[in-house]
Amino acid sequence: MLKNDLLLRALAGESLTRPPVWMMRQAGRYLPDFMKLKAKYDFFTRCQTPELATEITVMPIDQIGTDAAILFSDILVIPQAMDIAVEMKDGVGPWLPNPIRAAKDVANVVVPDVTDRLHYVFEAIKQTKKVLDNRVPLIGFAGSPWTILCYAVQGQGSKNFDLAKSFCFSQPEAAHQLLQKITDTTIAYLKQKVAAGVDVVQLFDSWGGMLGEDDYQTFSWQYMQQIIDALKSKTKVIAFAKGCWFALPIMARSGVHALGIDWTCSARNARYLSGGQLTLQGNFDPARLLSPIPEIEKLARKMIDDFGVQNYIANLGHGILPNVPVDHAKAFVNAIKSYNS
Repeated sequence: MLKNDLLLRALAGESLTRPPVWMMRQAGRYLPDFMKLKAKYDFFTRCQTPELATEITVMPIDQIGTDAAILFSDILVIPQAMDIAVEMKDGVGPWLPNPIRAAKDVANVVVPDVTDRLHYVFEAIKQTKKVLDNRVPLIGFAGSPWTILCYAVQGQGSKNFDLAKSFCFSQPEAAHQLLQKITDTTIAYLKQKVAAGVDVVQLFDSWGGMLGEDDYQTFSWQYMQQIIDALKSKTKVIAFAKGCWFALPIMARSGVHALGIDWTCSARNARYLSGGQLTLQGNFDPARLLSPIPEIEKLARKMIDDFGVQNYIANLGHGILPNVPVDHAKAFVNAIKSYNS
């Protein structure tokens, strides 16, 4: 039995006295103890070593006091498992030396046995659950098929993912074959995460906002819908699509348990566009954690006032920035935990 089940209760639409709070990318780069491990082990070693992933996952629970843990991993373990080489370069970020650019490249991409290729993730979940000892729920996650395609085709991060979009628009058949392979792998991966013990899964569509409304439905949302349909009866599902406020009405009818909102969409608009009843998550601007602590506390309380306590999960509008002071992150979390309407 979970000692703190606020997140699960919010996802179930239960009445609460305060919202649960966690932060995207909370297990990572703003924590001094994480930076010590980063100095000793490269990025994918940290992801692929269950003991290290467990230690990093639990850090913010011990040090910041969030109401949920999110497994330390990366969305790009999926393409790695599909025989798409992925490296993490300092100063560059993700680097894919052999990007997908044609149908023949797509043909070489495999739909793997996830229990074999991603066994280290499932072992990390089991170890993390033991260390958490039912203190808080554990969230597992995956990238949306579109977001994975962006990296697989572009070969690295980008301001506009022009090569990825060009691939989809000029070679749509190959693009849809790749998206389906990623979707099938992601469904198997998330099902296995649930079997290993995660309490919630979140889909990150970090680059959905790169697409126009019609193209978003064609190249992103229909594949996210497949994943939601496959998982929604097995666990709670949160979908977060950055920059995709225009799709909130369709997302809200998808059977998802909550929708993440970025800081460019107001609480009022998010409630209106999603129909007013669905649990929403977000949407504190991560850069606002660099404000003075009294300002952080005031803005955090206003965020809850705007969204309302019910059907709400307090979070950032994207991942926490690496230069956020730990005491500022704590102030944000504590402001939510001490909220009194």
